[in-house]
Amino acid sequence: MGLMDIFAEQIRDPFRIGLLIALVATMKRTQAATGTWVPLAAGVLFVAAIIPMTLAPPGDGSMVTVVGVGLLANLALLAVILAALRLWQRLRAQG
Repeated sequence: MGLMDIFAEQIRDPFRIGLLIALVATMKRTQAATGTWVPLAAGVLFVAAIIPMTLAPPGDGSMVTVVGVGLLANLALLAVILAALRLWQRLRAQG
């Protein structure tokens, strides 16, 4: 399994997407006390590591490769989630 296959598999993982949405929701609720970027960075690292360590061992890739690609997938998903949140906030403020 190549890096792009691992990335495509991870970016479509509904469990990963759900965890990242919950991470953003939690960050928004606790933003005054904990800030924005440190909780997001810690959560992205946690999700990238915890999923391959608990759900299934990597097929052809090493654990470091799977976690590294998971980190990139998480950052891509987080960018989409934060953009969608920003768009929703703008639309809500206008209407």
